[in-house]
Amino acid sequence: MVSERHYSAVDRLLLQTDAALRTLLPFSGQPYRPSPANLQEECSLPAESARHVSGLMRINHTGEVCAQALYQGQALTARLPEVRQAMEHAAEEEIDHLAWCEQRIRELGGRPSLLNPLFYGLSFGVGAVAGLISDKVSLGFVAATEDQVVKHLDEHLAQLPEQDHKSRAILEQMREDELQHATTALEAGGLRFPAPVKFGMTLLSKVMTKSTYRL
Repeated sequence: MVSERHYSAVDRLLLQTDAALRTLLPFSGQPYRPSPANLQEECSLPAESARHVSGLMRINHTGEVCAQALYQGQALTARLPEVRQAMEHAAEEEIDHLAWCEQRIRELGGRPSLLNPLFYGLSFGVGAVAGLISDKVSLGFVAATEDQVVKHLDEHLAQLPEQDHKSRAILEQMREDELQHATTALEAGGLRFPAPVKFGMTLLSKVMTKSTYRL
C-alpha cells in the first residue's frame, strides 16, 4: 500500500501517471481476482443481442475507468493517511471490474469506449477537488458515486439475455463490491449528499452512459 512515509510527492505523481496508463491501455490492468465469468459456459447470442450486451459492458467498463480516476485523484489529495489508503485499496478492487468488463467486451466482439481518456481526466479532476475540500466530502462522493453505479448495474442486469450467464456473473459480483465500497465510505465518515446533488450526479451519469453505449 502506498504511503507518504515511503513515497515523495514526485514519486506519487509518477505512480498516478502509471495508474492512468494501466487504466487506459488495453489489457494493461491485471485483476487481483479471477473473473466470475470463468466459471460460466459461453452461450451463443444473436448478433443484435451481442451488440447490445457489448454496449452495456462498455458502459460499465467506462464506469470503472471513472472509478479508477476518481479514487486516484482522491488519494492524491486526501489529508488523512487512512483515507488515502482506503482510496488506494478501493482502486485496487476496481481494477478487477475493469479487467473483467474489458475481457467480456472483447469476447462479445466489441471494444472499450473511445471516450475513456476524456472521462478519466474529468473524473480524476473531480476526485482531486473533492479530496482538497475535505476527506469527509471525498468519502461522501465515493458513496454517492457507488450508489449511482449500483443503479446502473441493476438496470443492466434486467436487460441481459437470460442465457448470458457470463455477463450476469460479472455484473452481480460488481454490484456486491460497489455496495460494500459505498457502505465503507459512509462508515469512515463520508458525508451523505443531499438529494439535489445526487440528482445532478444522475444527470451527468446519463451523459456518460448515452455516449459510451456506441462510442
